[in-house]
Amino acid sequence: MIGQDERRWKIHIRKDNLKFSAAHMTVFPDGSKEGLHGHNYEVELAVELVESALARMLSYEAFKQALRAVCNAWDEKVLVAGDNPWLEPLSSAKGEYAFRLCGKRYVLPVDEVAVLDVDNITVENLARIFFDRFWKKLTKDQPIAWQEQIVAASLRIDESRGQGATYSVRFGGRT
Repeated sequence: MIGQDERRWKIHIRKDNLKFSAAHMTVFPDGSKEGLHGHNYEVELAVELVESALARMLSYEAFKQALRAVCNAWDEKVLVAGDNPWLEPLSSAKGEYAFRLCGKRYVLPVDEVAVLDVDNITVENLARIFFDRFWKKLTKDQPIAWQEQIVAASLRIDESRGQGATYSVRFGGRT
C-alpha cells in the first residue's frame, strides 16, 4: 500500500466559458514582428491537492470565478507588451492609446487595450502572467489553511487547437 505522504489528487478545470478573445503582435529578437492578429484563447487549470477529505475540500467555483475574472479582463482586447524594447508609447488624445511598435504607429481606443508587464505577447508569457493574476485573485479572500491544501498548480493557455503553453508552480514546504 502507498504511504499517506505519497498520495496526491489533481483536479482539472476546463470549461467552455473559460476563454478570451484577444489580438496581439509577437515581436522577434531582430525587432521584426508579426502582423496584428487574434486568437480565441482557451484556459485550463490543474491543481494538485494533499487531501480530498470533506473537511478540507476546496470549491471548484472559487477557482472558476478567479479564472473568469482574468479572462474577462483580457477578452476583446489588444494585448500590448508594456516591457517590450521596441514599444514606444506616444502622446495621444483622451480616450486613445497610441504607440509605435517595431516602427509602426498604432492608435486604439484605450478601453480596448490591455498593457501587460511582459516583454512580448507570447502564449508562454500569457500563461505566466495569467497564472499570477489568477492566483492573486483566488487567494485574496481565502484562509491560509485552504491554500495549504494546494501542493502545485498548472495553468495552460491554448491559442489554437493543439498549440499552447503551460505555466506550473510547485509550492515549497508543502508535503
